Amino acid sequence: MAEDAGARLADPDVEARLGRLDDLLDGLESAPGPTTRSATEAVALLTEVYGEALARVMDHADEHVAERLAEDELLGHLLVLHGIHPEPAERRAARAVERLRPAVRERGGDVEWAGVEGQVARVRLTTGGGGCGSGCGGGGSEVTDAVRAAVLAVAPELTAVEPLTEKTAPAFVPLTTLTHRGAP
Repeated sequence: MAEDAGARLADPDVEARLGRLDDLLDGLESAPGPTTRSATEAVALLTEVYGEALARVMDHADEHVAERLAEDELLGHLLVLHGIHPEPAERRAARAVERLRPAVRERGGDVEWAGVEGQVARVRLTTGGGGCGSGCGGGGSEVTDAVRAAVLAVAPELTAVEPLTEKTAPAFVPLTTLTHRGAP
């Protein structure tokens, strides 16, 4: 807990606490006995009650406030965790893909949101031409993994991310420019 009741945790501090919480829960779940079951149930119940409290906050928030709450990274993840995020999973996933697009383009490729089929996100990945093969400077699998991680982080309701990979076509060169030798 923070020493000062009004003190706020910086994002790295929140991440450190979440990491420690994961470690503690992993250790707790692997320990046998009734005390472990009680402790695990207490954490689950506490999470459920906090989720209900957060849902009630969202019930009282107007559209603008709900959007602002959902834009906060920590709150957004909690809203997703409790199934009360005001934005559909498809829209959150599409926005995540758009945020990655400049970095993918820097590598000589492109990524574009292609939609959702069932619970599976589809993205169109284009690898660079001109000898890049599976993507310039790092390979297509690295880009695919980054896209998959980004989409599932903001929309864990989706079960998978499947790329629709395409190679860019070489530039069109008219045949007449290759066979025409100029005027005699």
